[in-house]
Amino acid sequence: MAMQAVVQSGAGGVDTLRLDVVEKPEPAAGQLRVRVLAAGINRADIVQREGKYPPPKGASPILGLEVAGVVDAVNGPSRFQEGDAVFGLVSGGGYAEYALLDSSAALPKPDMMSWAAAASLPEAWMTAWFNLVEIAQLRAGETVLIHAGASGVGAAAIQLASLLGCRVIASAGSDEKRAFCRRLGADDVIDSRQAGFAAYIKEHGGVDVVLDPVGASLFDDNIAVLKQDGRLVLIGVMGGVQGNLNLGLLLVKRLKIIGSTLRSQPEAVKARLAAALAQEILPALQDGRAQVTLDSIYPLAAVADAHRYVEENRNLGKVVLSLMPVIAG
Repeated sequence: MAMQAVVQSGAGGVDTLRLDVVEKPEPAAGQLRVRVLAAGINRADIVQREGKYPPPKGASPILGLEVAGVVDAVNGPSRFQEGDAVFGLVSGGGYAEYALLDSSAALPKPDMMSWAAAASLPEAWMTAWFNLVEIAQLRAGETVLIHAGASGVGAAAIQLASLLGCRVIASAGSDEKRAFCRRLGADDVIDSRQAGFAAYIKEHGGVDVVLDPVGASLFDDNIAVLKQDGRLVLIGVMGGVQGNLNLGLLLVKRLKIIGSTLRSQPEAVKARLAAALAQEILPALQDGRAQVTLDSIYPLAAVADAHRYVEENRNLGKVVLSLMPVIAG
């Protein structure tokens, strides 16, 4: 059977994206097929569109890493059944009417949460949890520097670090974005593109952890602001891939530099992160200790406009595609 999906004519810009009719995917053992009602947009989608981030072996070539929708089919034993409202992280295929979601990584959608809000959560919050809690082992009382604080991951990371009892420094590139970071709980906000930001942070005590999606252009400053036994977790390379490494500082400060991606992690890891999202993050969102940061919603047919909006760094938080049927009248 057929479905509509966003396909590409080839690697490149937003002009390569179009809606077309493709075959509906069939769930393998342990998978759910979900009728997608909303799909989150991530920077990884843009990099994949450009041909720089191929999907893992066996994953759908269709863009899209997080979805919310209704279970359409179940293959094998599962706590879910047809008709259940779910959301979760997928390895690809989210920009389509139907997508495959591993049953172990699926989460029940809270009744009071919109489809778009649910689709905005998995990638950002699971990335923040994985890198701050599991990899960096961020602890209460520590200080963390979160670059691109107004991005989807940045907004989640600021809130998560605050929930953990940490001092949060965020970087953002405009007054509007810096104000947004403060509203989310950042204790201090800087412009990392301005000379002297590293000296400012060092004067104020330095940081224990840096979460960085930028890469080479910030590498030296990141090393400079880290305190003894500091940890730099690199989750992206928007600012380049070639950096200089001062091995002397690495030794003297006993630093850890860790590269991290979520998409290629085993399903067992994604299931564990989904459980953390359910047990730790959803309660905070529901009782007001944290907030959904949903910037804007685009119809699936406007995917090129949505990508352009994210590429231009105009979003405060998450951008989501909607596949909700339009009801006339």
